[in-house]
Amino acid sequence: MAKEAVSISPVNRNLTGLDFFLLWSGAAISMAEIWAGGMLVALGFWGGVLAILIGHIVGNIPLSLGGVIGSEWGISSMFSIRAAFGRIGSYLASFFNIVQLLGWTAIMIIICARSMDVISIKMFGYNNRFLWILIAGLGSTVWAMVGHRWWKWIQRIAVIALGALCLVMTYVVMTFAPLSYLKNIIADGSLPWATGFDIVIAMPISWLPLVADYSRFAINPKSACRGTWWGYFLVSSWMFFLGFFLSLATGQSDPIPGMVAMGFGVIAFMVVLFSTITTTFLDIYSTAVSFMNIKPRVKEKLATFIFGVLGTVLALFFPVDRYESFLYFIGSIFIPLFGVVLFDYFFYRKRIIEVHQLLHQKEYDLLAILAWVGGFIIYELFLNYLPIFSASLPSLFAAGGIYLGLKKWTTI
Repeated sequence: MAKEAVSISPVNRNLTGLDFFLLWSGAAISMAEIWAGGMLVALGFWGGVLAILIGHIVGNIPLSLGGVIGSEWGISSMFSIRAAFGRIGSYLASFFNIVQLLGWTAIMIIICARSMDVISIKMFGYNNRFLWILIAGLGSTVWAMVGHRWWKWIQRIAVIALGALCLVMTYVVMTFAPLSYLKNIIADGSLPWATGFDIVIAMPISWLPLVADYSRFAINPKSACRGTWWGYFLVSSWMFFLGFFLSLATGQSDPIPGMVAMGFGVIAFMVVLFSTITTTFLDIYSTAVSFMNIKPRVKEKLATFIFGVLGTVLALFFPVDRYESFLYFIGSIFIPLFGVVLFDYFFYRKRIIEVHQLLHQKEYDLLAILAWVGGFIIYELFLNYLPIFSASLPSLFAAGGIYLGLKKWTTI
């Protein structure tokens, strides 16, 4: 356990609010976000705009609150789950987090490789998806292994450069397809608005199981919370809009061919590659951190390297055509899970955690697990049988409410 105790030491805190703004801006600049924006084309212009804005406002609230736990107590996401779920309960959450993070690593690398293949074929007549997978996987793994002391500098440079490239792309898109044209495109009814709303929420929620892995390095919890919220909200919304507008303009859910057709070849190539690295390294590093919650004696860099390699190998086989289903899987597992965690921390424990007692926490909390399962069932019921309503918010509040209700009932 000594290794884990070192990982929660406050001496490692060196990230400012600006660093978190840039960290989560870099996480948001990715082809996964642009692709997800393209999925909303069936909502029409106004339906898509509302889904993107409201979905990000709603989804960023639990994301930033999850980061507060890490910044206030200097603990990682999966370690903080022990307060509500117990030690073995946190192992179960860590397992699901490792699964989803390996999935995200593979998806990001696949999207990068497929996009670079499309671009290189159209520009040079060359394709080699295996090579692009290796480059994206290796680059992301190395980035993850350099450590948080270097992230603040390389992330600043990368995000500023990527932001400049995306500004150019946005300008050309809006020139090619101005708002006066796009706003007249109406929904075709093939995608319920609430379902599109859940797709948007799933993006910030997918980062919730790892946000504290980085916020624990914060110098100031308040500035870290603001930097996280605004960094992800502004840039993720921007990426969603970029993909959404591209898809509206071209009529294709995949925005990459549209980028190339508009003359974005070289710029798109650079954005695809470097945005993949600045996003995927977060998944790789947090997979290692989640594993260390189960096996704390494993060295961080070794775990990071192993999971970087595993994610790259998985990219060769992962069915990326199931991307939308993967987003729903993330929502169904982690929205109710963190509904319990957030309600436990902010309402039941009143933001007080005995950190060192978590090292010797009880095996599991049955009430927390029951509330988690209840929230999962609510999510699946709304998603499959009440698609006109969002599944995310009912699941989050149901899980949190069940947990508090059970806690109160057992103390009567």
